Amino acid sequence: MIPIPRSLQRSPDMTDTMEYAAEAADPQLLSPGEGARVLADAPWKRLAVLGDSGAEGVTEAYEGYRHLPWAERFIQEMRTVQPDLEVLKLGLRNLFAAQVRETQLAPALEFRPDLAVVFCGGNDMLQRHFDVDAVESELSLIITPLRESGCTVVTSGLFDITVSPYVDERYRKPMSERIAAWSERTKQVAERLGAVHVDLPRHPAGNEEIFSTDGLHLNARGQAILCTEIVRSLGQHLRSR
Repeated sequence: MIPIPRSLQRSPDMTDTMEYAAEAADPQLLSPGEGARVLADAPWKRLAVLGDSGAEGVTEAYEGYRHLPWAERFIQEMRTVQPDLEVLKLGLRNLFAAQVRETQLAPALEFRPDLAVVFCGGNDMLQRHFDVDAVESELSLIITPLRESGCTVVTSGLFDITVSPYVDERYRKPMSERIAAWSERTKQVAERLGAVHVDLPRHPAGNEEIFSTDGLHLNARGQAILCTEIVRSLGQHLRSR
């Protein structure tokens, strides 16, 4: 192999900066080294991710950003302070909240996580009849045993995707109302059970280009913002202990 002269070598950081310039300059994202600083005292060594397509990280590419779901980004941030972090990713698209509880709670508890992220309820909202009380109950049934085991749990509200151009005009008002109702219920459950909540409905990027063209999920930029808000919410949690 012919060695490449040092003057012609390009570091991975330089390559990333050039290829993902928009991500590097995005004011809504973590600044260089911020994640490590915010999570410096993070004690968590076992992460479980439960839920539907939001937990799975269904997404699509967005120019100037790494094509990574939020969980992969978050794992990278966590491993800057916990290099041996163990991860169990259970998130699977198309599941209702009850199915998340039925299929994912037991393996998550068996894994014995000390940190869990729980995202579910989105598919329930898309049905003709949306019973927000029933979905709230399911979320409580998932979070309660995790909290009782000593696990820190993260939940999140939802960006109002109806502001994107990819949602049919006919569905915008009822879907927006459902998103607001479910986000508020999720926040209430988190407060009641002592979970860490990410309040996405109030995020300033909610009206920006963060949505996939399927009209349902976050694009790569939206995923990066979600990861950022999880990191910052956990940092605030650590400072408040």
